[in-house]
Amino acid sequence: MKQASTLAAWCDPDMIGDAASARAIRLACRDGSLAGTTSGLAPGFVQGNLAILPADLATDFLRFCQANPRPCPIIGVSDVGSPKVPALGEDLDIRTDFPGYRVWRNGELISEIGDVSEYWRDDLVSFVIGCSLSFEEALLQEGIPLRHVERGIRVPMFRTSIPCAPAGRFEGPMVVSMRPLKAAHAIRAIQITSRFPAVHGAPVHIGDPALIGICDVSQPDYGDAVEVLPDEVPVFWACGVTPQSVIAKVKPVFAITHAPGCMLVTDRRNTEFAVI
Repeated sequence: MKQASTLAAWCDPDMIGDAASARAIRLACRDGSLAGTTSGLAPGFVQGNLAILPADLATDFLRFCQANPRPCPIIGVSDVGSPKVPALGEDLDIRTDFPGYRVWRNGELISEIGDVSEYWRDDLVSFVIGCSLSFEEALLQEGIPLRHVERGIRVPMFRTSIPCAPAGRFEGPMVVSMRPLKAAHAIRAIQITSRFPAVHGAPVHIGDPALIGICDVSQPDYGDAVEVLPDEVPVFWACGVTPQSVIAKVKPVFAITHAPGCMLVTDRRNTEFAVI
């Protein structure tokens, strides 16, 4: 499969910022020609994490997300059994339009694939959760460099010792994404991302990773490692991979999630989620 960095093969640069660029990415995922991270793709459009659960767990999971809006800000929910989320895009299929999925049984990862149609069931409910890749556009526009974007790799993500608020059958540790920034850039990043509460908002921690239970910042639990240079500080944002750490802990009978770093590119614009 081609990596996401080759998106130019499908998108005319003149279409960036146009809804056609977002749809082109989904179609490339759907036909299997796009794999890898969506970081840096379709500037201007909201990206989303995914958690799919049986209907009998959906109410508890919804309550869990409502109780933990920083890591799990819901931006779209499907009807039971439907692979569509019309609020996020008319031509959108949850089963095929991510570049990578994970399938879980009893909290164990059983498959990582590019299409979950074969696993689809009529009792499933899909939750699309806001993603920090959405606010990266605003950071880049301010001239704040993001190493994982420059390298075309996935942002590093870590399980932490920060507990999520429990709700019903769901509980577990928060996952965070990390971006190394110079001090001045970190201050500006706090100001910028605080305007995007629907896609995780301001950082939850800056500085010493050990204070939030991260033993080695060079060994992410999800995503790809990036170095923290001597003149930089690690900055941590709540992350929509949190449901995956919760699934591993709670062990529901069945679940589907996105593969970390492989997001749904929606037709919604980042500016719709910004708070002025």
